[in-house]
Amino acid sequence: MAAVQFIVEGGNRLSGTIRPSGNKNAALPIVAAALLTDQPVTLENVPRIRDLETLVELVKSTGAHAEWTDRNTLRIHAKAVNASSLDPALCARIRASILLAAPLLARCGHVELSPPGGDVIGRRRLDTHFLALERLGATHAFDDRIAFTTTGLRGADVFLDEPSVTGTENAVMAAVAATGETVLRNAACEPHVQDLCNFLVALGAGIEGIGTNLLRIHGGAVLRGATYAIGPDHIEVGSFIGLAAVTRSALRIERAGVEHLRSIRLGFERLGVVTTVEGDDLIVPAEQSMAIRSDLGGHVPKLEDQPWPAFPADVMSIAIVTATQCSGLVLMHEKMFESRLFFVDKLVGMGARIVLCDPHRALVAGPGVLRGATVESPDIRAGMAMLIAALCAKGTSTINNVEQIERGYERIDERLGALGAKIRRVEVGRT
Repeated sequence: MAAVQFIVEGGNRLSGTIRPSGNKNAALPIVAAALLTDQPVTLENVPRIRDLETLVELVKSTGAHAEWTDRNTLRIHAKAVNASSLDPALCARIRASILLAAPLLARCGHVELSPPGGDVIGRRRLDTHFLALERLGATHAFDDRIAFTTTGLRGADVFLDEPSVTGTENAVMAAVAATGETVLRNAACEPHVQDLCNFLVALGAGIEGIGTNLLRIHGGAVLRGATYAIGPDHIEVGSFIGLAAVTRSALRIERAGVEHLRSIRLGFERLGVVTTVEGDDLIVPAEQSMAIRSDLGGHVPKLEDQPWPAFPADVMSIAIVTATQCSGLVLMHEKMFESRLFFVDKLVGMGARIVLCDPHRALVAGPGVLRGATVESPDIRAGMAMLIAALCAKGTSTINNVEQIERGYERIDERLGALGAKIRRVEVGRT
């Protein structure tokens, strides 16, 4: 199978309107949750990306019927499912394979999974999943495969040891299928978790506290079918804000889901990038100060990620590239993943002025003139960050391992090309 490169000509201004895809991190658990009901489910605004395609293949391997009825519309009918035939190779491709644990446990009483794959951005613990499902009546074994078994899921008072997004999603799905009431404390409350909860409510589940870190779930309801539209991807919106800023471009981000953008907009404002709202559209003007705002007293400011509703970890790579083009000094603090910042050496090679202080902190001094280079896409978000850097750099860049970007961004070369970006897609033979 041929690998894909992007050949990017940088230094061009973009203009126009772009619409974010459906939220990848909402679509993945919602596709998994469709296995909870034996009635047909139609999902709209589903991003047609590699991770979703892989999960759909896993869903089909359980015996459920799944088909794309339109470019971004997916119909799933899990009339009967079998948890014993999950492909280890498919599980190893995506971290989202762990999201099949709760629905298959609920439908079959037993499920075996290979350890999930996904981005190599540091240790991503699974303990929260095990602890939550155990509290809800499952037992587990973890050897070369992960096995969960239950004689019946039961509601419980569950305190998650960390606000894990996928851990919360597995707990919510299990609680919906359990007998009795579950109180889920210290739950993640990101937009994609909210989207999953709203989908389950559309199926007939009873969930209170959506959008907070305390969920009360009334389990055991018979779930029906539904048609449900995935919400916009706020991480993709953050990517487009950074893209517009570094290329000095005016962009309208259509149907941006502005209610979920407060922390992202605030983070970019700290870098001197201001956006405005018109209805549900977000406007990024071409003229930006691009001046990093010092803390009171002239102290070096810090931009850090934290659990929602604070600045999202998945936007940190984009913010770092943006900061390289802003005047001033800022400390970027990536708290969650100890390997996510290692991509900055590629930016340094392009001319960025960055000191990597430790695995979690990078000091960025701008503005620096970026030059075209040949770089890799180490993970989804860093890959998109490298594409943004290439689009603002002087000269031509070659981006390898584009498959990583396309795990999370749908037809990104075509969509940015419509704005005036010069990106050429090239297939090359694997060595």
